[in-house]
Amino acid sequence: MKLKIAWIGKTKEAAIAALTEEYLKRISRYVPVQGVTVRDQTDLLGKFGPGAKGAGKSTLVLMDSRGKEFTSEQFAKFLGDYQDRNPVPLVFAVGGADGFSEATRSSAQHVISMGKITLAHELARLVVLEQVYRAFTILKGHPYHSGH
Repeated sequence: MKLKIAWIGKTKEAAIAALTEEYLKRISRYVPVQGVTVRDQTDLLGKFGPGAKGAGKSTLVLMDSRGKEFTSEQFAKFLGDYQDRNPVPLVFAVGGADGFSEATRSSAQHVISMGKITLAHELARLVVLEQVYRAFTILKGHPYHSGH
């Protein structure tokens, strides 16, 4: 399985960029992963939505507070099931400051929530990255998760 984490907008904070790279490195121990910056929702859908050109087919998962909530274990199961059944890349997308439009949400194959709280979009990206990393450690039985 190939994994992509996409986010809208350039990273402004050096600390966020450093942590993003750290979690991408950690995730790469389990699957090939790529961080992708997109300009806006139109660019996101053009690259990863239905009928996307160039990069090929993928499964788009929007991270949105209006989506389905999972525990960390349920999220790990979602990733594990996808990994076992789907050859196409999985793309987790984090929106910009205004979130996602209804049209973008309806274009995604999945909409997942990390909770009902509102996070700054750059912080939300780090939460998604950490939870993806945690999910793989759960799947592999690594002790990272066992201390919760």
